[in-house]
Amino acid sequence: MAQRFGGKFSLDDTKSGSTQSGSTPTATSNNPFDAKRRTKAGFKSNLLFLLPIPFVWNAFQSSPAALILFLVAAALMLLGAWLTREGLFAQEAYEARSIARRPALPRKIIGGILVGMGLGLGALLAGQGTLIATALASIGAFLHLGAFGFDPLSDKGAEGIDSFQTDRVAKAIDTAEAHLAGMHDAILRARDRQLESRVDHFSDIARALFRTVEDDPRDLTAARKFLGVYLQGARDATVKFVDLYARNRDPKIRADYEALLTDLETNFASRTTALLSDNHSDLNVEIEVLRERLAFENR
Repeated sequence: MAQRFGGKFSLDDTKSGSTQSGSTPTATSNNPFDAKRRTKAGFKSNLLFLLPIPFVWNAFQSSPAALILFLVAAALMLLGAWLTREGLFAQEAYEARSIARRPALPRKIIGGILVGMGLGLGALLAGQGTLIATALASIGAFLHLGAFGFDPLSDKGAEGIDSFQTDRVAKAIDTAEAHLAGMHDAILRARDRQLESRVDHFSDIARALFRTVEDDPRDLTAARKFLGVYLQGARDATVKFVDLYARNRDPKIRADYEALLTDLETNFASRTTALLSDNHSDLNVEIEVLRERLAFENR
């Protein structure tokens, strides 16, 4: 019978929460790629950063006044490329949630306009007429929007739930995501890929709880401490751990932090399961009540 390899240099060691043969699976035994999605900010968005290169090249072969204008055109396109990539990240976060507010700034739309303006200015500096430069700017902006699309322009919420409740959930999830981001940024300073993997795995488990609350905002009260106090404590503990661990790489401190991550994963997974069970019980009650009413009407 085949036996799974494990050891101190294996990412699937028992320290990282994996299960050995015959043991009971824990909350950390999931495939680390289960909750991953391919990012939209890929080759196309990175290619935008290369478009201003001809303008920069021409800038240093022109007069001082033309140099400044060429650099302005390149800066407009670089800013447009950066806003586009940030807009793609914002869209991914929006699409990953059941309840979400639209991005406050339509980054992709603004990015398309800036790219078009950069192309138009570059065409003018290259000796093209105003009509041609305007046409190039318009075509560039439309092609940009055709390639990357528009930003989400409306809020996304659960049907049948008042806007106040939806807004409360969206704010709570935003706060929780900020705590997870702080936790992730802090653990990067430890320069330990295994710990980074553990934190990413815990983030996936925590986001499963987020999605459960979004699906039924009535669960917010039962999960509020998990979304706020506990995640804030996990972030603060991560920051303190990294500060201590960076000094002497003490294995005991590392083991204590891993034990904390295991406790967090188990408790967040248990809370998610409990909320799903409660929702299932509520559904059974509503079904029974409806069946009783239908039976009464048919008498």
